Amino acid sequence: MAHNLLGTELATCSTAPMTGFYRDGCCSTGGDDTGVHVVCAQVTAEFLAFSVREGNDLSSPRPEYGFPGLVPGDRWCLCASRWQDAYDAGVAPPVVLAATHARALDWCDRDALFAMALDAPE
Repeated sequence: MAHNLLGTELATCSTAPMTGFYRDGCCSTGGDDTGVHVVCAQVTAEFLAFSVREGNDLSSPRPEYGFPGLVPGDRWCLCASRWQDAYDAGVAPPVVLAATHARALDWCDRDALFAMALDAPE
């Protein structure tokens, strides 16, 4: 069982659009996930523009990969290092702690993730 940043079972990030490296709706990871897609984020226009500038266009549909393209407000499992880069650049999207895999802490600053949380504990 995969765990989230809150120490509980990893929750679903999104099924519309279907996300996750394994396209199961969860930000689970394994040895074949070299990008470590473990941060459940609610993407923003600022982040999507940043991602294009960094060479990863998440806005444009790629039907050959079953990718619908993202719009602000969609939830998506992001690469942990890309989320941290966006945070350092001041454009990180908010995260869902319950749906972010605990392995995100291998690449992301814990305080940053909790500061950007939509579901931060009180």
